[in-house]
Amino acid sequence: MAQPKSDKGIIEQFSALRNIPPFFRMIWNVAPGMTLLNAGLRVAQAAIPVVMLYVGKEIIDTVLLLVEQYQKTDTVGDTHTLWQWVGAEFALAVVNSLLGRAITLTESLLGDLVSNDSSVRIMRHAATLDLFQFENAEFYDKLERARTQTTGRTMLMSLVMSQLQDFITMLFLVGGLAAFNPWLIVILVVAVIPSFLGETHFNRRSYSLTNSWTPERRELDYLRYIGASNETAKEIKIFGLEHFLTDRFKTISDKYYEANKNLTLKRAAWGSLFSIVGTASYYGAYVFIVLQTVKGVITVGMLTFLAGSFQRMQGLLSGVMSRFSRVSETALYLQDFFGFLALTPLSENHQGAHRVPRPIREGFVFENVSFKYPGSDQWALRNLSFHLRAGEKLALVGENGAGKTTIVKLLAHLYEPDEGRILLDGIDLCDYDPEDLRSQIGIIFQDFFRYAFTAAENIAVGNIAERTARPLIEESARKSLADEVVKNLPKKYDQMLGKRFSGGIDLSGGQWQKVALARAYMREAQLIILDEPTAALDARAEHEVFVRFSELIKGKTGVLISHRFSTVRMADRILFLEHGQLLEIGSHEELLAQNGKYAELFRLQAKGYL
Repeated sequence: MAQPKSDKGIIEQFSALRNIPPFFRMIWNVAPGMTLLNAGLRVAQAAIPVVMLYVGKEIIDTVLLLVEQYQKTDTVGDTHTLWQWVGAEFALAVVNSLLGRAITLTESLLGDLVSNDSSVRIMRHAATLDLFQFENAEFYDKLERARTQTTGRTMLMSLVMSQLQDFITMLFLVGGLAAFNPWLIVILVVAVIPSFLGETHFNRRSYSLTNSWTPERRELDYLRYIGASNETAKEIKIFGLEHFLTDRFKTISDKYYEANKNLTLKRAAWGSLFSIVGTASYYGAYVFIVLQTVKGVITVGMLTFLAGSFQRMQGLLSGVMSRFSRVSETALYLQDFFGFLALTPLSENHQGAHRVPRPIREGFVFENVSFKYPGSDQWALRNLSFHLRAGEKLALVGENGAGKTTIVKLLAHLYEPDEGRILLDGIDLCDYDPEDLRSQIGIIFQDFFRYAFTAAENIAVGNIAERTARPLIEESARKSLADEVVKNLPKKYDQMLGKRFSGGIDLSGGQWQKVALARAYMREAQLIILDEPTAALDARAEHEVFVRFSELIKGKTGVLISHRFSTVRMADRILFLEHGQLLEIGSHEELLAQNGKYAELFRLQAKGYL
């Protein structure tokens, strides 16, 4: 028999509490000393409320005793004891205030450390996952939930610590109430149960709403970004997209508002009802205590102590139960965090230990390689076989979508073939250590990223371990012609690029490409790949880049992709792709002699220059 959905929700919410112990292990590992200090401060503060109530009781009883004595003798009795109790209450108030500030301080610092650590964990773990996982919408939802819930994780730490502190305070108060009349404790518990169940129910529904709307909230963030970004400002103005974007944002945000409003209204209505029940129980117990005082069973000071204890216990118990529900709700978000960290790369079983030969002797061999992108029914490559010889310069040519960039990604082991295999010196790429393999490959993609870093750092990302090696950075810039760009910048290599931060200077498309090209020269790689990174350069500049590229990689293996046939003709061989399959391969002269598709497109392009 299927379990009711509500029961499943409750079980899911409470099972999420299992994430709290590993979360606090993480907190302990981040800052053990500060964690101990915060816990010690909270234990000390937990004992203060009951001591304050007791001191208040003694002050009232002492005052009443002095009043009674004055009425009988018309003289003020010994007030020494009274002022001692008043001084004690003042001291407790000061200590309580200082403890509160110290707790807030340590918790704030600890929260920052935990927030920073969790962000570092997410970034480091994301770097271990497969490239195609980032191209999956469901994966991105998990990443988004893990990334954006930093505040929730910090809040959970505070909630749990406050919960433990209140439990300790309640133990002290329970002792006082139970000594007078145990039924007061029963009344309290019964009064707060409805409120607790209500909070649990609505917290669970709130999480479900937030979780189910992750794709829409991600779209809202995207629309918010592109609607006010320097990267999109030109097109938004030219194409008049402002109304389209704002209308789309408003439509989605209004739907989310309505869904959230309905839940909020129901929560407020039921919460008000449960609050009335709790208040009625408190005053019922209060009437009982007052009657006991009138009958002379207890003193006025004890009345104050019991009424204060009962009121404080009611607030604490209600707060603990309500907070417990919030803890379990927030632990659901914590589940998203640990769930993301538990993701493993789908190719982790293909993490070999072989080191890349130095030097590479035979080169790369594609044996009947077929590949399709995740979620796609079309083959990007189909039964592709060829040999990229060591020291050879190979050009990849074909129309858009022919599979050129896919070959590059497979060579760099960013993807693995669905069928067939790729060999390097006779060993499958999957059997090589991925980090060592990629250290021997210098690659610049056509969609390279423009980092809001300094010019030197933008070049150094090609080999970030050498980011302080200024001579290497300058030499790489010279090889890519980026030195001509840098010499005109106000701060040269220390100039911040891009407009994201103050003082940054943006570059033209061609200038950015020269800076990006320098990244390929930052490492002593045996395979250098240029995946159409010169598209923004004019024909003369591109030709100059590739001529220099050919000279600088002598003795190394090179792969280049370009739509300009006048450029690719300098390669040793040209591989012509069509629909993911090898159509022709050979030198420029050999392909012209074949008079096939390459020769046809070369002559067609050549006419444009006549």
